Amino acid sequence: MNLEKVLSISGKPGLYVLKVQTRTGFVAESLLDGKKISVSLKSNVSLLSEISVYTYEGEKPLAEIMQLIATKENYGSAISHKEDTATLAAYFREVLADYDEERVYPSDIKKILNWYNTLHDKGLLVAEAPETPADEAPVAVEKV
Repeated sequence: MNLEKVLSISGKPGLYVLKVQTRTGFVAESLLDGKKISVSLKSNVSLLSEISVYTYEGEKPLAEIMQLIATKENYGSAISHKEDTATLAAYFREVLADYDEERVYPSDIKKILNWYNTLHDKGLLVAEAPETPADEAPVAVEKV
């Protein structure tokens, strides 16, 4: 799952895909309606690939969390982000048992599930095939 060009723009609903960088900012396309917008460098923008979730052992990248949700749901939709707080917390605990409940707020869980379902609806969540380097390819052994 590649979140390298997926953005969250503060003050704008939904997620965006980075299309083109300009001299004064960049152009992004909304995943909700497909409209392109111009975003200045002064805007508060977060790349999903740079976001992490607090756990008791440290931080986990959002891509790993998305992968855990996808595995749990067999690459289907997750529960709605509009569920009540207790249901969302219980669901997130199933996905990531060691998340730091004091630093990960219900609003964060809602946002992650909303983002996951948006990416799922747009077909951006796909199972990645494991890479097998040529060095590790199976070798035939000859008996003498």
